[in-house]
Amino acid sequence: MDSRQVREKFLEFFKEKGHAIIPPASLIPENDPTALFTSAGMQQFVPYLSGEVEPPYRRATSVQKCFRTSDIDEVGDESHHTFFEMLGNWSFGDYFKEEAIAMALELLTDKKNGYGLDKNKISVSVFKGDENVGADEESIKIWQTNGIPKERIKSCGAEDNFWGPVISTGPCGPCSEIYYNGVEIWNLVFMEYNKTKDDKFEKLPAKNVDTGMGLERLCCVLQGVKSNFETDLFLPIIQEIEKLSLTKYHVNSRSHRIIADHMRAICFLISDGVLPAKDDRGYILRKLIRRVMVFGKNINLKDSSLIDLAKKIIDIDYYKENYPDLSSHQNDIVTVVLGEATKFNNVWKAGEKKIKVIRDWWDNYYREDLSAPEKIKLADELGQRLAQLYQSDGLHADLVLDRFDFWGEDNFQNPKYVFLNNGGKEFLLKYVSESFKNKQKDHQDISRAGREKKFGGVGDFGEQVAPQHTATHLLQAALRQILGEHVHQAGSDLTPERLRFDFTYPEKLTAEQLKQAEDLVNKKIKENFPVKMEEMPYEEAIKSGALAFFKEKYPKVVRVFSVGGFSKEVCAGPHVKNTSEIKNFKIIKSETSGPGIQRIKAIVNF
Repeated sequence: MDSRQVREKFLEFFKEKGHAIIPPASLIPENDPTALFTSAGMQQFVPYLSGEVEPPYRRATSVQKCFRTSDIDEVGDESHHTFFEMLGNWSFGDYFKEEAIAMALELLTDKKNGYGLDKNKISVSVFKGDENVGADEESIKIWQTNGIPKERIKSCGAEDNFWGPVISTGPCGPCSEIYYNGVEIWNLVFMEYNKTKDDKFEKLPAKNVDTGMGLERLCCVLQGVKSNFETDLFLPIIQEIEKLSLTKYHVNSRSHRIIADHMRAICFLISDGVLPAKDDRGYILRKLIRRVMVFGKNINLKDSSLIDLAKKIIDIDYYKENYPDLSSHQNDIVTVVLGEATKFNNVWKAGEKKIKVIRDWWDNYYREDLSAPEKIKLADELGQRLAQLYQSDGLHADLVLDRFDFWGEDNFQNPKYVFLNNGGKEFLLKYVSESFKNKQKDHQDISRAGREKKFGGVGDFGEQVAPQHTATHLLQAALRQILGEHVHQAGSDLTPERLRFDFTYPEKLTAEQLKQAEDLVNKKIKENFPVKMEEMPYEEAIKSGALAFFKEKYPKVVRVFSVGGFSKEVCAGPHVKNTSEIKNFKIIKSETSGPGIQRIKAIVNF
């Protein structure tokens, strides 16, 4: 079943079930100034889901073009994308869990009206409940009634099976994820709550259904291939890259995948009116074009080939049939890509020799047997060298590292570069960004991203991340108390939705250690400590006991933030005035990020 048939089958199935087929909205949201891009199928239906506007139909279905940057560093694996298409169906106060589940299973497994998948290979997850909302026992019974046995039903927490605003207010509810052969393919969201400003979950006046299933992943399953990039949505693009670069896909699949993904996204962004710029949507477009060029150099793809590649994407039958705007905007797409490629190529040529010098220096000094602190120290010096290159030639550190990782060959698995591909790379980007944020405000490595994560760091979120910033200080103090004072920060990333903290520790934390850290942070939050800020010379700050781990990046006079007698750090970021402003801290994920580096992701309510 090719992608055209998959798409048509989905829309036709729900049309037969009484759903209105709604055209896809633009990638530029029309009525939501807080979002840079349309990133989910439900965005155009938010007024109906919240009850603010009476919907003109009770049931709807669509194939929505979406764009997300949250997983950009994962693009290059088998399934992550920036641009993708989301298949969805909605009920606005009409049917609910029972009918939604039954229809989903029918579409997936029915051999005549659906995709004919094996029901025995389907498993699901449901919400296990928490202090705010009870367990979704109803969905468990409905799944079992529809032939999914208990052993293939897994109960999970809110981070996996409760869709809705983590910090903000609005409609939300528990969800059921559907897996086929262990691959997540469809999410059914049962919106029956509204999260209020005081963190209460009130029942909505009407129960709604919101579902989302990625077309690319579904095609991968139905076409029996190993990755999304081997489906007919991407294969013509990959083959064109092979032809233009004279490099086979299997030799450097990561670069081929990144180029294919980004070029497709570039074409759709430009066709919807996005133009390159220094910030917001234009910054993201410019970043994608430059990443394509950098990864193109890894496989000897000429910059002029980007035009041929764009034309190939526009000419693919599936896109011509379903997105005629691509063809009508071909001249705009070609003109914008060519202009940006020419500008960036001039900048790149001037700095490429310097990049090679830096790479050679790294090769000479990096050894796999170095201890984690020694690797961090070496990465710190590399960060300084990249910062100097950024200042002198205007080359962003993340693009330099993309080229650095693959100099002349596929070095992604080379131990010398694996460190940079994990926590080390983010440490360097953080270093470069903060080193120059006071000197070069117009040229930061982190995009001004509104309310969405873009490419790491605090960026221009400003006071929006003050609670997360203070919570990060509390987390570091808690980890040092529980694990030992050899623990120290190795990088962090904050957005209004969550915090991420990297730190030095030789092994992944146990569930007990994570709970101890979470409990200790929440204990300190409830003690209502004032957050005190003082300015003083750097040497005086260190003598006073303030923690500082990035050495040369600090100015002569620094700001020191103290949280009671529990935490004291040199810091330039925004903070709350009292820990009482942070109502709750919750760790949602823990993982090893690199050699000797652990990563914790967490959310706060405030």
